[in-house]
Amino acid sequence: MPKNKFQDVIFTFLMAAVMVYGMVCYNISLETGGLRDEVFAMALGEWPVMTLAAILLELIIVGRLSKVIAFRLVNPAESGPTPIMLAISAASVWMMCPSMSLIATLLFKGGIQPGVLSTWIQTTFLNFPMALIWQFFFAGPLVRRIFGLLFREKNRG
Repeated sequence: MPKNKFQDVIFTFLMAAVMVYGMVCYNISLETGGLRDEVFAMALGEWPVMTLAAILLELIIVGRLSKVIAFRLVNPAESGPTPIMLAISAASVWMMCPSMSLIATLLFKGGIQPGVLSTWIQTTFLNFPMALIWQFFFAGPLVRRIFGLLFREKNRG
C-alpha cells in the first residue's frame, strides 16, 4: 500500500483507471443491451474524463473520508491488513459510486433536465453492486498487485 504522497497518487491513478474503465464498460453494456466486443472500444470515449473526475474526487475528498469511515468499522491497531483493506475499499465505493454516477448522469445521460434526479438514483442503484464486485474481486487485487510490483521493497539483511 502507498507509503507516501507520490505512491498515493500513483495508486489512485491506477485504481481510478481500472475502476472507471470497468464501470464505463458496464454502463455502456446496460445502455446497449449487453456486452459486445465494441463496448471495449466505445468505453475509451468516456474513460479519460471519468478517470480524471475519479482521481480528483479520490485525492480531494474520498481518500481521507473513506479511511475515517473504515476506521470506525475496524480498529487498525487490532485488525489485520485484509479487514482494513476491505473496509477502506467498501467505504470508497460507498462514496464514489453515487458521486461518479452523478457525474455520468450529468455528462452522458442528458444533463440537467426533468428526471435527472431519478436518472441519477437509478444509475447509482444499478452501479453500486457492480462497483463493489468489480472493486473486491478484480480492480482491487489487480491494482494492488501492479502497485506491489512497481514499489517492491528491497529485502534487507
